Amino acid sequence: MPAIHALTPRTQANIIKRSNWASENPGVVLVFCIVFIVAVGIIALFAYRKWMSWKAKRQSFEVHQERPEVQQT
Repeated sequence: MPAIHALTPRTQANIIKRSNWASENPGVVLVFCIVFIVAVGIIALFAYRKWMSWKAKRQSFEVHQERPEVQQT
């Protein structure tokens, strides 16, 4: 393991001292979550409206067979 021993003490300290960005900025993470939820809701709304229009168009093209008239004797 010569690569580990080649690190200077300053470099080792920088690697060990890494911090968690999300824990330091909880407000930004909250905004990202809110934006994500709103974006998913808008996409779901457009997908639902597209699906409903496709479903209505499909139902309008259905062919209904008429029953043949029975002759009375």
